[in-house]
Amino acid sequence: MKPSVLSTFLSYGVDPRRAIRQMKDLTVSIHCWQLDDVTGFDHAGDLSGGIQATGNHFGKARNFEEMKADLDEALSHIPGNKKINLHAMYQVGDKIVDRAEIGPEQFEGWVKYAKDRGYGLDFNPTLFAHPMVKEGLTLSSPDKEVRDYWIKHVKNSLKVSEYFARETGQKTLCNIWIPDGFKETPADRMGPRQRLMDSLDEIFADGFRRALVDVSLESKVFGIGVESYTTGSAEFYQAYCIRNHYLPLLDTGHFHPTENVADKISSLCLYSPRVALHVSRPVRWDSDHIIKFNDDLQEVADELVRCDMLKNTYVGLDFFDASVNRVAALVIGTRNMFKAVLRALCTPWHLLKEAQDSNDHTRFLALQEEFRDLPYNEIWREYCRMQGVEEDASWLEKVEAYERDVLAKRK
Repeated sequence: MKPSVLSTFLSYGVDPRRAIRQMKDLTVSIHCWQLDDVTGFDHAGDLSGGIQATGNHFGKARNFEEMKADLDEALSHIPGNKKINLHAMYQVGDKIVDRAEIGPEQFEGWVKYAKDRGYGLDFNPTLFAHPMVKEGLTLSSPDKEVRDYWIKHVKNSLKVSEYFARETGQKTLCNIWIPDGFKETPADRMGPRQRLMDSLDEIFADGFRRALVDVSLESKVFGIGVESYTTGSAEFYQAYCIRNHYLPLLDTGHFHPTENVADKISSLCLYSPRVALHVSRPVRWDSDHIIKFNDDLQEVADELVRCDMLKNTYVGLDFFDASVNRVAALVIGTRNMFKAVLRALCTPWHLLKEAQDSNDHTRFLALQEEFRDLPYNEIWREYCRMQGVEEDASWLEKVEAYERDVLAKRK
């Protein structure tokens, strides 16, 4: 690190060397579904549940072997601690079973992959793109057969999550999201939510190993085909999680475009000792664009640092873009997540807080603007060098070579 850069930060009371050490508190859970457009390995049907992956760039991973290769390529260009985030539809091996019957056997290949590389694993039951999603409903369906099917699936997903944690030695987050809702304003809003609450109570009635698994519930404001009413709203899940000591999961694309998701973190931290995030980039709606290094992303990272929540937050990514090289998409988005947190760790928050608490709004605004121009990128370059990955865009040449040599042959 250049002495001039170090002295600049030290003059504001920030030691970037300490900030780099603090990066060990951040683990980013990287979603495998960016690599195959949320297709999965357990079915041949179309994507459903209000989810869309747009674009048709060549080279999509078509099976487990191709996905592993693509993950290896992407992760070789990303610094920091990493986990792999799976959906239940990514079963591997010789015995693909119905989703309600999944167990550890269907994910042994993933465990071997993760253990060989020192990664943890997170898990999501897959309650979409399946014939038992009836009229767009799962756990809140008025049809008991439908509810029972998905209750069994989520119960088995908890068992798979425990298996992941035992094998990898890292705690697993089991995140539950459902597509349930209505296109038109319903006559009964409470009934579906009552059924959802009862289904969740039944899922958790048998218990699970909290020492191994954290459970999160993911809300959404609306989706395609359920524009008027979403059963699993933010208010419903936050109340349920706080009452039952689960984690509310905030997806940055799942709220109204005018809502500031970062602003929600400090409120939740006062009531929930741990929270979970899916970081995406909405463009007018939950469009799951690749994360850019923009103000919205930085505000989320800033809040995690200001609230001292790096150790207590599951930071997962959730975007899927088929219009560009899918491997590059993972690299771009994940590097930006790490970059934003490092910048937040190098920001002199103590000086800004001091000005705020003393009601010196002039000083607060002046310092806030001055701190925008600190040489954060030099600290990022140093961090990348220490992590053994490219400090600049030179990684792109390697991914482009991988595209020519590997992805192009999948046309």
